[in-house]
Amino acid sequence: QPRLVESGGGSVQAGGSLRLSCQAFGNNQSDYCMGWFRQIPGKEREGVAVIDSEFQSTVAESVKGRFGISRDNAKNILYLQMNSLKPEDTAMYFCAAGGPICPRHDLVTRGALYFGAWGQGTQVTVSS
Repeated sequence: QPRLVESGGGSVQAGGSLRLSCQAFGNNQSDYCMGWFRQIPGKEREGVAVIDSEFQSTVAESVKGRFGISRDNAKNILYLQMNSLKPEDTAMYFCAAGGPICPRHDLVTRGALYFGAWGQGTQVTVSS
């Protein structure tokens, strides 16, 4: 499994933007699903967005139209562009790498089960 390192988190005001990055080490992830998840203390980790080997993405309804996921296979980096941030987006954001199949309809609640490699997380805090 690859080692994943997230960066780009921070504190922003509502309406602001952040771009998270996830650097994968050890092997190229171009053939596999990668994704972003977030977690608030005391709650289940929920899927935010995933992208497959064909660059097809699925995003959670709660962030659709505001967040976008992308990947740079040459650099082995996964990105999450977050725009129009809301206080409810405040969470620890985790990068994940899985197998060839991405979650779709079950991304939010069960998507984490598709992934075996996780980063340590980067905190995103959105103030009102």
